[in-house]
Amino acid sequence: MSEEISTGELERAKALLGRINAIFGQRVVGQEQLRTALVASLIAGGHVLLESVPGLAKTTAAQTLASAVSGSFHRIQCTPDLMPNDIVGTQIFDYTTGTLTTQLGPVHANLVLLDEINRSSAKTQSAMLEAMQERQTSIGGEVHKVPSPFMVMATQNPIEEEGTYVLPEAQMDRFLLKEVLTYPEPTEEVEILERLADGSLAAPLTTRPIELADVEFLQSVSNRVFVHRTIKEYVVALINTTRGGGPRPLPGFSDHVRVGASPRGGIALMKLGQAVALMSGRTYVIPDDIKALRHAVLRHRLVRTYDALANNVSPESLIDAVFAAVQVP
Repeated sequence: MSEEISTGELERAKALLGRINAIFGQRVVGQEQLRTALVASLIAGGHVLLESVPGLAKTTAAQTLASAVSGSFHRIQCTPDLMPNDIVGTQIFDYTTGTLTTQLGPVHANLVLLDEINRSSAKTQSAMLEAMQERQTSIGGEVHKVPSPFMVMATQNPIEEEGTYVLPEAQMDRFLLKEVLTYPEPTEEVEILERLADGSLAAPLTTRPIELADVEFLQSVSNRVFVHRTIKEYVVALINTTRGGGPRPLPGFSDHVRVGASPRGGIALMKLGQAVALMSGRTYVIPDDIKALRHAVLRHRLVRTYDALANNVSPESLIDAVFAAVQVP
């Protein structure tokens, strides 16, 4: 049994999350769903795949998150000629000493933005995903751990297909969630222009960032958020329903979904449910916490059939059908 979260720990977590949100509010206008997804993933110790057309503050949000937690930040612009060594690092021969020295690559940072991951080759994608999964890189036979905490935010542009390499489903599954960004509201766009004109978007931060040790504290507290057995059974029922089974199988669901979510999807639902509960100031998970990021957790884990793709059946509508079919505890 994990140790219960004390009132003092809950208050400290609330204050730390408040500081992160305040910094986000100063640098990013709107995009509440993106903020929730990024902060929840950081607390849950996972990685995020961001998809949107250009210019919707993906890079700004990633830089802001790094600033909010006092973490090191590296941005990697993916191109077809990007090699694995360009990401993980390489060994350089020093002629003056006659020895090899290791130069660590940009993946060795607390927060890494992998811009347009679908532009890099399959070999480079796999090198990055190894660093994400194993939390280490291997250079010249030596293992180098990545910093802790460590989070990758990969972006992909859905409107350009020329010169891109689509991420295989097995690699997509390694991202804790996939967030799809939409255009801001007209009032929010006016706010962006107003802040740009008066210089407040680029002004120094008015809120003191938290420390990396505070992030590890938040991760530790999130892991101890109580999840009742009935909530775990609810998660398993949801995941099994995506596979065409579950307590109430959806008729004709297999006509739209070829492969359902893996057990990793259930783990993601639970861990993000714990993070959302903590962000809401609770020490226990309720069904609404599981529902909060359901689209982001499952949209990249459902492999749709050709008929579903041809008829434009969205993964979000399929996910909503699954959640409507499973009885809430």
